[in-house]
Amino acid sequence: MAKIREITGMLESIAPLSFQESYDNSGLQVGDPDAELTGVLIALDVTESVLEEAIEMGFNLVVSHHPVIFSPLKSITGRSIAGRIVRRAIKNDIAIYSGHTNFDAVSGGVNTIMANRLGLVNQRILDPLKGVLKKLVVFVPLEHLDTVRSAMFDAGAGHIGAYDRCSFNQDGTGTFRGSEGSNPFIGQKGILHQEPETRVETIVPAHRVEKVVGAMIEAHPYEEVAYDIYPLDNALENAGMGMIGELEDPVGEEVFLNFVRDRFGAEVIRHSALLGKPVRSVALCGGAGSFLLKKAISAGADVFVTGDFKYHQFFDAEGKIVVMDIGHYESEQFTRELFHELISKNFPKFAVRLAETDTNPIKYF
Repeated sequence: MAKIREITGMLESIAPLSFQESYDNSGLQVGDPDAELTGVLIALDVTESVLEEAIEMGFNLVVSHHPVIFSPLKSITGRSIAGRIVRRAIKNDIAIYSGHTNFDAVSGGVNTIMANRLGLVNQRILDPLKGVLKKLVVFVPLEHLDTVRSAMFDAGAGHIGAYDRCSFNQDGTGTFRGSEGSNPFIGQKGILHQEPETRVETIVPAHRVEKVVGAMIEAHPYEEVAYDIYPLDNALENAGMGMIGELEDPVGEEVFLNFVRDRFGAEVIRHSALLGKPVRSVALCGGAGSFLLKKAISAGADVFVTGDFKYHQFFDAEGKIVVMDIGHYESEQFTRELFHELISKNFPKFAVRLAETDTNPIKYF
């Protein structure tokens, strides 16, 4: 039997928790990660009705996009919706896991789904993540260079854009002297030794550092391995917020509005003034994306498709771009299918179901 941690571990291998925004609370919200899995119910939001579905099915894991614990819970008494959900989940041994802004940020996540539904080509991240890359430097004796370097690459180091197994190598001389308690691979105890070595530099995402360092140490012949880890401000180009791409053929703004409404089942699209120009370059962001408007304008997008724009924020379009607010739920609704596909593919022997409850709290008259 699979355990809940196997499901959550798989999801986090695709969208690491380190990719989430600072205000977010993605990850395991409620439950025992070592509990044996009985089934997975997938929803955009965790509501009392969704939890009731899980109980009726006998499923002990609910996977959602939006976290049920988002603002701090000061008490679990049943006075708040979140409190009631948490209390009932605990009472029925149901775990709740949420993949929120980490799945917004990862390539292949929420924004990729949106871009694919619009048929965009040349897709790229609108606002790449920074502060999530490290430089690993290690010193290796020449005859072990290929072994150590390959171990780091195989563990996830050395990816730069469309290239992999990237490193910089510089030959030099290492010096060391082992104490009486040492067991040197090269040289003798108590005698200063000089050894031709290569300085190997490579890039590692922060969430893979532990795995890469472990693989490097295991492959390295030295008893004590000399290595350094440096923080980098480089952007991780294949992860971040928002997406931008192009339509294969430009279309008029009204034609594009109708197309978007059809592809996302949006009953209403709130938009800024049309500019009378063809639409080719499209920026987008699932959920509340107003914080990316300036990025979309700077990137030269003709339109920006997102949700949750406030009245005064429409003025910020300034006649440079057409903002199209299709709604928060409408922009993220297909995240459920993403979770369903990932879990079903990796755990084909377990029941995985989409919740039947419509969790969109907004209705249109």
